[in-house]
Amino acid sequence: MSQVEIMRSGHILRLTAIGGAAFLTCACSGAPGVATPRLKAEPVMAVSTPTPVVTATIPDTNGAPPPNVPRPTAEEPTWVPPPKISKYTYTFPVADCRTDYARELLVVPKSTIWANRGCAFVSPVDGVVHEVRKSDPWNPATDRGTAREGRFVSVIGKDGVRYLGGHLESVADGIRPGTKVKSGQELGRVGNSGDARRTATNLYFAISWKTGHRYWWIRRGMVNPWNYLDAWYNGNRTLSPQAETMALRKKKKVTPPCETRCESRSPQAPPPAKPRPKPRPTKTLDLGPHHQR
Repeated sequence: MSQVEIMRSGHILRLTAIGGAAFLTCACSGAPGVATPRLKAEPVMAVSTPTPVVTATIPDTNGAPPPNVPRPTAEEPTWVPPPKISKYTYTFPVADCRTDYARELLVVPKSTIWANRGCAFVSPVDGVVHEVRKSDPWNPATDRGTAREGRFVSVIGKDGVRYLGGHLESVADGIRPGTKVKSGQELGRVGNSGDARRTATNLYFAISWKTGHRYWWIRRGMVNPWNYLDAWYNGNRTLSPQAETMALRKKKKVTPPCETRCESRSPQAPPPAKPRPKPRPTKTLDLGPHHQR
């Protein structure tokens, strides 16, 4: 047997012994009372791999500014109008003025649109003037419901809905019952007449349906208007309160009874005058003849 064959046989025996020891380790691990043989691992030579080096190449500009790269051009945005919801076109009732209003129910269904004195109150829609009051009959001592709006104009729109603007400073010339008006046409000027006398100037804006003059509590507002005001102000000028108003009229009937702030104040009678005390009679003293001249 040659030396090469002897070395090869020894290597095979070593591998066989290591395999047998590994088998015994697996078979005997965990068995009580049996010692687990420890094997000495052959050292493995670690092979180190060099880390690649990345070099960034920066062009030398010699202090010159970077080239001006033109920005890509794009087409101008196209304005898309809101969808047409009804056949009517509406206008926000205060024109060319900064405004603010609450979006919640306060006492009755209406909106108090805060605006500077003299701002134009305009018709929200094409229609016919229904009622006009150019004087201010409100008296805080009586607080009659019919007078709380002060100066006002109401319009019956082509949509069949009544729109009222109150607390006016004045009514526009030529505005009287039966006058045909267009959407956006001036009807009056913002003020603080009626029961707004002690507040900032505002437009009392209400939506209802047509009734007789005696049913003032319907005229002052039946439908919450702020959703429609938001739409008209933000450009969706075809959102109509017609369906909501007519459905509410059908539910409540044309002239439902008054439910809120219906009573006027009774004027207090002045206290009765106290009777004046009667003057006491004066006595004349008789001093005798020697005191007479």
